[in-house]
Amino acid sequence: MTSPRPGTARSARLSKDVRRRHDREIIALAVPAFGALVAEPLFVMADSAIVGHLGTIQLAGLGVAAALLTTSVNVFVFLAYATTAAVARRVGAADLRSAIRQGIDGIWLALLLGALVVAVVMPTAPALAGLFGASGEATSYAVTYLRISALGTPAMLVVLASTGVLRGLQDTRTPLTVAVAGFTANLGLNAGLVFGAGLGIAGSALGTVLAQCGMAAAYLIVVVRGARRHGAPLRPDMAGIRACATAGVPLLVRTLSLRASLVIATAIAAHLGDADVAAHQILLTLWSLLAFALDAIAIAGQAIIGRYLGADDSEGARASSRRMVQWGIAAGLLLGLLVVASRPLFIPMFTSDPVVRDHLLPALLVVAATQPVCGVVFVLDGVLMGAGDGPYLAWAMLATLAVFAPAAIGIPAVGGGLTMLWWAMGLFMLTRMVFLWVRARSGRWVVTGAVRA
Repeated sequence: MTSPRPGTARSARLSKDVRRRHDREIIALAVPAFGALVAEPLFVMADSAIVGHLGTIQLAGLGVAAALLTTSVNVFVFLAYATTAAVARRVGAADLRSAIRQGIDGIWLALLLGALVVAVVMPTAPALAGLFGASGEATSYAVTYLRISALGTPAMLVVLASTGVLRGLQDTRTPLTVAVAGFTANLGLNAGLVFGAGLGIAGSALGTVLAQCGMAAAYLIVVVRGARRHGAPLRPDMAGIRACATAGVPLLVRTLSLRASLVIATAIAAHLGDADVAAHQILLTLWSLLAFALDAIAIAGQAIIGRYLGADDSEGARASSRRMVQWGIAAGLLLGLLVVASRPLFIPMFTSDPVVRDHLLPALLVVAATQPVCGVVFVLDGVLMGAGDGPYLAWAMLATLAVFAPAAIGIPAVGGGLTMLWWAMGLFMLTRMVFLWVRARSGRWVVTGAVRA
């Protein structure tokens, strides 16, 4: 029997050691990030569970308002993603003062953008809610929820920017602590204000705003302490704020295209009927929860990839990205199986309406089947964000929207229902995966240095 060559055995050991090192890095960042990431969909899920027991019309109104609110906040998710990548690069280059200064510029930008969102949403809430074509009563509830919840937008954007600072500093534990506290407060406040104080859907919105403001205050305390420790100035720097805004434009285009796809899906569900849009809202909150769970690996990717590239370690960045894709596929398979297994428990949590349940079940199985594809998409999205490859991400999402929109809009014309709409969502994710996979394989995203040229 021939013994393995010494060089081959040594290479295998080194490869195994590298995989273990990457696994430790991914786990150390992804596990706490998971808890922090799921806070947002858990906020909406808690609202949906509480409001769902008020009635189907109220839940349909929440579905419309939630689509608008998540759009108004998540279009600015670049405040977290771009900040994570930029701060991580400077951490890799061992320049902590500049890293924190970059993050503070992002927080000031978040406050300015939050004030702008409030100024736009408050007077236009009836017109915005009316765009979805839901029934008049559902639209009325949507307007109530939207106007109150919009007041929490500046706080939510500060949370995004501050989270980006801490992730870039390779700290995902603090966001986890704040998220757990925020979710707990949100659940207690909502239940108390909706049922205890009898405020109905308005109480759900008010409870969420109060929880969001508390989270923003906690993040600001942590960031300010870090700035003082490393001598980073806190005052607004207009040049730095403009630079953050400019760097975020490609990711803004990417996110607007993503949110447009989700808004189109909700609008199609609303035209199918109140039962359909209520079921769609439940599915969308679940899909968001699963997406954020998978995005935990992507968040680790943003921080790790940025740090490797900032330290001029291109091979480390490539090896780490390959390992994270493997993690994404495995996580997607596991989540899909969990969705199928938990469906008898999940559905009754949100509605007792038999019509809503009938619409919900087959579409829920579609959500489960597409999770492995989602795993690859979110991981590669995070890798390219960590590399600062925003322009490509913007172009790829616009192209994906061009594929998805006609498929979704055509569903009512062919007599399709909610299940067909969620198959179209599967097409949306598959198209994204193709574009991201091609870019990752090309290696053009690997650009080293403290600042991406």
